[in-house]
Amino acid sequence: MSSTLKLAFVGCGAIARYHLDGILEHAPSVQVTAAIDLDREKAEAYAAETGAEAFSSLEEALEKGDFDAVDILLPHDLHERVACQCFEAGKHVLLEKPMATTLDACERILEAARAAGTVFMVAENSQYWPEIVKAQEMIEAGAIGEIITARAAFIYEFDEYWFKEERPWRYNREQTGGGITIDGGSHWIRPLRMWMGEIDSVVSVLGHPLKQMDGESLTRALLRFESGKTAIFDAMMIDTVFAPDPWWRITGTKGELTIDTGFFGGIKLYDPEHREGKLLMEPKGYPQSFGPELADFASAVLDGTPLRAGPEESLGELRTALAIYRSAESGNWEPVWDRA
Repeated sequence: MSSTLKLAFVGCGAIARYHLDGILEHAPSVQVTAAIDLDREKAEAYAAETGAEAFSSLEEALEKGDFDAVDILLPHDLHERVACQCFEAGKHVLLEKPMATTLDACERILEAARAAGTVFMVAENSQYWPEIVKAQEMIEAGAIGEIITARAAFIYEFDEYWFKEERPWRYNREQTGGGITIDGGSHWIRPLRMWMGEIDSVVSVLGHPLKQMDGESLTRALLRFESGKTAIFDAMMIDTVFAPDPWWRITGTKGELTIDTGFFGGIKLYDPEHREGKLLMEPKGYPQSFGPELADFASAVLDGTPLRAGPEESLGELRTALAIYRSAESGNWEPVWDRA
């Protein structure tokens, strides 16, 4: 068994930077040996940095490249075709979230993965976000007692870093499958599921204040869990300035946990002994989630260790997003798991 995972980047856009930094910092067993992008200059830039071979097509890379696994970093509407093509070639697959934009497409991807018999992981990096993981530990330790409710607030000022292209794909509803709920919103929904269990149903409204985006840039939703408890999911991306507001607030019978706004926000405990808030660890933030994610994938491939969260887990975020979209149309509570 090899001690090194040879990995191909399929797509060399903005998110590839986070994945490569994570590899360099936390996943020494991973070697990027192929960089693939229709924009040859992007592929060559990553190749120059990593020593990989650059390709301008997946077909050429699968024919000539030297890699055992792929990291698919492409717009959502390309996930099914590219993932299935890689499974057919016998590759291990790490696929950026969401798995696909429809449940039917997800089932076809899962079937292709089962047929290939290789490792398949959906890259929901909030599973490894240090502050999220610390909150899980504190909840399990009883630090805030029994959870009463929570709020996840994906409130993010419009950032051109993610919209560099002349016509960014994230503006296009056909490519994303929706708007911010199905895209970045998944990073806020997964932690709620980690902390409070499975989501049963949702009721929501949507808005479109960011006019250049086809999909929604404002979501207000109430999530009801199988336990009967509820949480708020807020998502908003507007070209304005927001006041500070915790990205997560978890309220329990003995106190609260908050994770501060910003990609480098820290986690604090508020209880009778710490009414001003106790910082539970030095802020690490969102960028520090990618290294453990890539290391988990590499360990599953190289050592056969179970993934922290299998690919089916990501269906919870997708189903929640689709239920939010249905609710915005119907004006009613919509089930998360009862629909095909």
